[in-house]
Amino acid sequence: MLPTENRLRRREDFATAVRQGRRAGRPLLVVHLRSGSTDPHVPGEVTPPTRAGFVVSKAVGGAVVRNAVKRKLRHLMRDRLLQLPPGSLVVVRALPGAGDADHAQLARDLDAAFQRLLGGGAR
Repeated sequence: MLPTENRLRRREDFATAVRQGRRAGRPLLVVHLRSGSTDPHVPGEVTPPTRAGFVVSKAVGGAVVRNAVKRKLRHLMRDRLLQLPPGSLVVVRALPGAGDADHAQLARDLDAAFQRLLGGGAR
């Protein structure tokens, strides 16, 4: 499970990551990453931990499938938080094929997206 302090919860934080961050698309998901910065909701110059949020629409499947995809993505993100700069905002949006994908396929797409966003891959 993803620790509470690493969860993206506010609507404006999701919007900030999507609008101001970089994007990498893969067949099963799209990852938006806004690199580390100070938290606008906390006074002072405190760098918050990396936070991640997930968007899984009804196009992915029914409630059971959507929740399973979210659980898999949270588990995968927990293992990858240390790769990202402190204070980063990450939004992972699952595409319709993610409902039929297994854990390994989601992990491959997530790793490829992070590699591209962090400067390791070509466009």
